[in-house]
Amino acid sequence: MADINTLKATATQIRRDIVRMVGMAGSGHPGGSLSSTDVLTALYFSVMKHNPATWTRESKGQDVFIPSAGHLAPVYYATLARSGYFPVAELGTLRKFGSRLQGHPSTAHKLPGVVQPSGSLGQGLACAAGIALGKKSNGDDTRVFCLLGDGEQEEGEVWETAIFAAHHRIDNLIGITDWNGKQIDGDINDVAGLGDLKAKWAAFGWETIEVADGNDMEQILAAFAKAFALTAEAHKAGREGKPVMLLLHTEMGHGIDFMAGQHGWHGKAPKAEEVEKALAQLDETLGDF
Repeated sequence: MADINTLKATATQIRRDIVRMVGMAGSGHPGGSLSSTDVLTALYFSVMKHNPATWTRESKGQDVFIPSAGHLAPVYYATLARSGYFPVAELGTLRKFGSRLQGHPSTAHKLPGVVQPSGSLGQGLACAAGIALGKKSNGDDTRVFCLLGDGEQEEGEVWETAIFAAHHRIDNLIGITDWNGKQIDGDINDVAGLGDLKAKWAAFGWETIEVADGNDMEQILAAFAKAFALTAEAHKAGREGKPVMLLLHTEMGHGIDFMAGQHGWHGKAPKAEEVEKALAQLDETLGDF
């Protein structure tokens, strides 16, 4: 388990990777990748039980991560590579013809670390719930984590799954909302309006944990600790717990001043000069690919 300073340094490097990957590809989704970098870093380098050396897609005895918002592939791939699932140099092949690093995660090329194809918004949580229920049925006491976008929660399947997971007390399922307030067409509240997400998830029968600064590593780690404690308390009392939703207030494009808080960077690649401007704001901590 990495210490807090190492986690922060790793997150900075992953942000560099994201900017360079998307810039080299000439297409991709940097905004949400940058807002969710900290939580993925926390997951893979501190929270999750996983081992790249023994990983299989079945993930028996290991935690599973599903990126329901599959367009956040840049941060997913960079985190997997920095965790040791495949060579870091391969990050330079993002979105190239024949690459294992497709624009949305795919299992067709058998990229290590990828359990489930992602991309059709709203489906990832349903897949995660099924995997988590399967683990419980098989006596596998590991967890399943699923990252959703806030705009993604305009999809009805998310709420169908919310009902299902609560009904079946799938307490080894932890959802994570990258609540950056932006989507491709603008501010969330201007497009459809999600309202009080915490109240909604609670009403659907989930434990809800709201994180004031979802780009703060200490707050993220504390939220996961609280989630685990809630389940442990339920089991100690002789009952099943509830699925948990972590609601992280994040910033689109976090870490780069001209991208921060701008929905226009949802799916736009930086030009060469913008890549250099962004990298000047991010220290190279682990070595670039």
